[in-house]
Formats: sequence, C-alpha cells, structure tokens
Amino acid sequence: MVDHPKERVLVVDEDPEVLDLLTRQVLEPMGYETSSASNAGSAIQASLNFAPDLILASLTLPGLSGKDLLVALRSQGIEVPMLVMAPEGMEADAIQAFRLGARDYLVKPLREAEALAAVERALNEIRLRRERKQLADQLAESNRQLERRVRELTTIYGIGKAVTSTTNHNQLFAKLMEGSLYVTEADMGWILLRDETTDELVMRAQSGLPPAEAGRLHQPWDDGVSALVMLSGEALRIHGEGLSQFKVAQIGRAALIVPIQVRDQSVGVINVARKDTRPFSERNQAMLEAVADYASISLVNARLFQALEMRAKKLEKQVAHARQVPTLDVEERERLSGIHQRLTQLARGSGGGDVTQALVDLRDQIGLLLDTASEEAPAGPEWEYPASNPRQHQP
Repeated sequence: MVDHPKERVLVVDEDPEVLDLLTRQVLEPMGYETSSASNAGSAIQASLNFAPDLILASLTLPGLSGKDLLVALRSQGIEVPMLVMAPEGMEADAIQAFRLGARDYLVKPLREAEALAAVERALNEIRLRRERKQLADQLAESNRQLERRVRELTTIYGIGKAVTSTTNHNQLFAKLMEGSLYVTEADMGWILLRDETTDELVMRAQSGLPPAEAGRLHQPWDDGVSALVMLSGEALRIHGEGLSQFKVAQIGRAALIVPIQVRDQSVGVINVARKDTRPFSERNQAMLEAVADYASISLVNARLFQALEMRAKKLEKQVAHARQVPTLDVEERERLSGIHQRLTQLARGSGGGDVTQALVDLRDQIGLLLDTASEEAPAGPEWEYPASNPRQHQP
C-alpha cells in the first residue's frame, strides 16, 4: 500500500476497458481513491466535485480532446497535474500536451506496471512540492515569530529604561499600558492601583476602553474580576462563557489579569482584553507578568524617592533651626546645597541617568551629614533609612 492512501486520481478515457483497468485493477488496490469520466465535459465537472490530486486523460477523447481538456482546466483555475495517454504514433500530440502542462505520457495499450509507476512518480513529485511549500510556510512563520519575540524583548527593555529614568508616573503608566497591549496582542487594557485611604481600586491608565469606561480615569472602578485577582495574588486568563459572569464581559470576550505585587502583597493589577474569544496564551501571561514586575519597581522607586525627599527637607529644617548645633562649615553647606539641587532635578524629571542609583547616592550623602550633625547634637530618636535595594521596600 502507498503511504498516502487518500490521494485521489481522476481517469478520463473513451474506452470503458481502460477505465476499468486503471481504476479497479491498478489504482484502487493500491489504496488510491478514484473517479472516472468518458469525455472532457464530464472530466471538468468531476475535477470540480472530486478535487483530484492527479488526472490521467486520453488524447483521443471524443469532442474535446485531452489537449483541449488541459486548456479548459487551466482556464477554470484548476491546476491539477495531468498524465496523457495515446496510441503509438501520436508523439507530436504528446509534445503539444507537454507544452500545455502535461507531466508525463503513457503509450497505449497500457501496461499495468508502467501505468502505476507513472502515477506514483507524478504523485511523489506532488508530495515533495507540497512538503517544500509546507516547510517554506513553517520557516516563514518561524521567522515571523522570531521577529515578534525580538520586538517583545525590545518593548520590555524600553519599559525597563523608562522605569529607571522617569519620575513622571503618568508618562510611565502610559508606557506600561502601551507595552502591555503589544506583548499580549490585546485590543484594550487598563491599570488599577489600590488607594491606601479608601482601599478602592483606582484606574491609573487605560487604552482602547469604550468612552464610558475610559472616562473613569483616576477614579475608582470595579471591573468585577480585578479585585478577585488582588485577593488571590495569581494571574488569571479567562474567555468565552467563563467571562460572562463578570462585568468586564460587557467590553471584552477574553481577558488576562496580572497582579502588581510588592513583597508578596498585591497593590494593583494590569488587565488586558480582546474583543473576540481568542484566549490569551501562557506566553502572553509571562510577558504581562514581566511588565507588572516593572510596574512594581516603579512604585517602589517612587516611594523611595518621596521618603528621601521628605527626610532631606526635614534635615534642612533641623539644620536651620537647631541653634544648639554649631553652624555648618562651608564644605558641609555646599554639600547640602548640592543635595537639595539634585533632589529638585529628580522631582522635575530632569535628572537624567539611573534614578535609583541617584537616589542611593543622595541617601549616602545625607547619611554623612547626619553623622556629622549627630557628633555634636544632643541625643535623640534615631533616623530610619531605606535599604539601598528598592525592591526590598513596600510602598
């Protein structure tokens, strides 16, 4: 038996005995599906209905010949490989048939072995061509996937740079939202953060939401599912009927929600959705979790910056009003002035460079000033400073 038993062969001949020989005695025992026709008109109809992989056609058909059948099939857009059959002495007609696209030529009276060998040779060529096309399609798809992976990694890298160089949270959340939609191939998305005062989830960024929902930016919003993800601390992929019980089903048919966590505590979520029921994949989830990690780092960095700024201002106030502490010398005043100027630049988002490293450097400088002041100041409550690693701090 052949390796492809479902391949179909259409035999077209004016002689019933030839039809019987090729279909019932040669091809069907080898596992091929067959159909037959006795003229060109019937062959064209059979080609449309039967959809053969190969056609064997006589050049001496009544009415339209085998050559005419070739032309007629091509004109109908039917590109089926054809083998032609003719008695000895019709070599010139066979050559014309080759010029019209025939693949091979069999001389009548047919010999079973030769006919079967010609059929398998033609079908092997078709199989190889089909396999080459499949491999080419697979290679093209692999290249497309590789290009997308590179773009995804570039997007994640860009988000990382924004987190370490931007103190403007509106700009940063817009960047996080843009990256979330790209890496998940989503149609819409929104970022919700927990308000520490009211404990409500407040929309801090959105993209693609309908006007009614988009108008809730910077306001509390309950989408029906994000609060559950906050409680569980686990990402959730949901689509179709499973999503219908939640309010978010009014704007999307598939959703992916990932928590933003700081020291194992959920402080918000990133939610993306699609208008169709195509589910999000594990890779989509992994990429969105990476974006959520950057969101967590940005929140920690913001809290660290605020803490350092508040402590620096408090230090300035103490230095200015602590009459019992000797006046700072010129070098200490210049150092304190430099700290104040650098903090002002960072607050305005114009400091440039690595914000985290800049904050750590300022912390160390403030520590030196405190050490100097504490040597001469009366004993009092100790100051508590954040660790140098922002990931270790809960906002």
